[in-house]
Amino acid sequence: MPQKFALYPSLSNKTVFVTGGASGIGAEIVSAFAQQGAKIGFLDLDEGASQTLCEELGDQVQFERCDLRDIDALKSAMEGLADRLGAADILVNNAARDDRHHWKNVTVEYWDERLSTNLRHQFFAIQQVADGMIAKGGGSIINLGSNSWWEAGGGFPAYATAKSAVHGLTRTMARDLGPHRIRVNTVVPGWIMTERQKALWVTPEALENQHKRQCLPDLIDPIFVARMVLFLASDDASMCTANNYMVEAGSI
Repeated sequence: MPQKFALYPSLSNKTVFVTGGASGIGAEIVSAFAQQGAKIGFLDLDEGASQTLCEELGDQVQFERCDLRDIDALKSAMEGLADRLGAADILVNNAARDDRHHWKNVTVEYWDERLSTNLRHQFFAIQQVADGMIAKGGGSIINLGSNSWWEAGGGFPAYATAKSAVHGLTRTMARDLGPHRIRVNTVVPGWIMTERQKALWVTPEALENQHKRQCLPDLIDPIFVARMVLFLASDDASMCTANNYMVEAGSI
């Protein structure tokens, strides 16, 4: 089905920071903001994919190589983006990895690493951009959650725990930053058909089960997550904060 998507004039020339922007949902988000005329800086560990995306999208897109588990490196990379692009108007906390793991095999070290990969950096990215947004008189922060824990999905307890905590982070920071007109929301993807998902976990049986779970018959392309992010970043969503916005085709 051909799609006709909206143009958001309020996003033109805005400065957007995206974590995990080189591939998958993150790359779709970066591309979507570029199409709106925004200036985008993204962080990623994959230098090759990051350079390729920047070459495709042009000078309005910049990146900093960064391992988000290293908070000092995160802060330094975001400072580098701010030096080049200006303070962020919009932050998209996208980076995560849904690696499968059996609960019996989880060690303390693995648990801590999973929370560092999927949760901790979101708070410190917010902390890093907040003062700049306050000085600008407002901003929009979009955290990426997951419907895996809403569905009581198994096979990745550390990931599901981290993603459930994103919602608490969103609501408390929406309260703390709201007086400064900074909005904080969570986008909740269902099973999104990224290349990584297709390579690792998409099977005929899994797709059949997914079709049964969804209300809508179509599998979810990453572009639909990006479109929800654009809406929440735009002035159209000026009164939207502290909430969850589902992009999961009615999955149960």
